[in-house]
Amino acid sequence: MPRKADEYAIFILLSSGHREEVRFTSIQEFQKWYSNELVPRFDSEEFINVPIKNIQGEYMVLRPSSVVAIRVEPVFFGSVDRL
Repeated sequence: MPRKADEYAIFILLSSGHREEVRFTSIQEFQKWYSNELVPRFDSEEFINVPIKNIQGEYMVLRPSSVVAIRVEPVFFGSVDRL
């Protein structure tokens, strides 16, 4: 039986070479943000909000046209973190 991830780490790779990480509690939550916010504005130069739910008082905005790639990684709290 497959394990269910506790949350998902989303790595957003930008055209500037920077990599930003945000966390979502479920893959459905990420898919909703991705399909409702990022995809419709994929070539826009206007800023959109990126939800950062695990850090209070902080927020991130980005230009959708600067997103080069997105990597989704499931996070299991019971697993050992390897660097």
